[in-house]
Amino acid sequence: MRAMRQAAWGEAEAMALVEVEEPVPVFGEVLVRVMAAGVNPVDVFTRRGQAYNRVLDLPFVNGWDVAGTVVRTGYGTTRFRPGDRVFGMPWFPRAAGCYAEYVTAPARHFARMPEGLGFTEAAALPLAGLTAWQMLTEVAAVAPRQRVLVSGAAGGVGHLAVQIAKARGAHVTGTASPAKHAFVRGLGADEVIDHTTVARDMDVVVQMFGGEAGLRALECVRPGGILVSGQAAWTPGLHERAGELGVRAAGYLVDPDGAGLDALAGLVAEGRLKVHVDAVFPLAEAAEAHDLLGSGRTRGKVVLAVGETN
Repeated sequence: MRAMRQAAWGEAEAMALVEVEEPVPVFGEVLVRVMAAGVNPVDVFTRRGQAYNRVLDLPFVNGWDVAGTVVRTGYGTTRFRPGDRVFGMPWFPRAAGCYAEYVTAPARHFARMPEGLGFTEAAALPLAGLTAWQMLTEVAAVAPRQRVLVSGAAGGVGHLAVQIAKARGAHVTGTASPAKHAFVRGLGADEVIDHTTVARDMDVVVQMFGGEAGLRALECVRPGGILVSGQAAWTPGLHERAGELGVRAAGYLVDPDGAGLDALAGLVAEGRLKVHVDAVFPLAEAAEAHDLLGSGRTRGKVVLAVGETN
């Protein structure tokens, strides 16, 4: 099969399209023919050697977002049958190898694609969608009428977090650059502010930036409220500063979760969640996809087309 593989950590040109051996599913796993693979910022950081490389080996095939068709099931697998259309975020943060024509993973790392959703959109949903879902529902337990601030509301996680928080009845404020304000309003945000503005008295803040931006986000949280950060490990002093301000801070890393994927599929089927795909590249142009994602100009997600995506 074809895969975008890199032999060293480095720039986008480190990835090359090569022929590798097709994986074989073992007990409890499925073999999925990849139709599309989502591209995420963590892919870029990992490619450079800046993310979860301690649990990864070279040569490395990037990617954790995938949508495709089940080809074969391992012994004991009853969740899916060959021909089922599925999407998932297998193995994260260990290697999944989704920039390839086939992947294998435990069946419960996948869910059935909702009716009416194509492979391109389905591949854009798992990692960003599960991150937003788990942050809002499992960590922050967002409730109706709570005030929720979503940083980077036009981004991959952010644009889904806005919609999920609205689906839970929250009053949502999104931060974005001025050129993206109309896009964020179109997602259903009640308010949109510049990303340099400090909001106040938020019950929940979903923060996708680290460093000084992560520390400033604490100032947006009301006493007793919570900041859920996807970058806590890259924000020195976050928890200490939270204690000084009388607020809670929780770091978070997304987990593979078939039940969470089912919940996202349900929101899609109900028309309450739409994933926005900003650009699609063929598998061989993964380097160009990484460059675009790193430019900061995108809204929503970037996807690689691997197979027939209709």
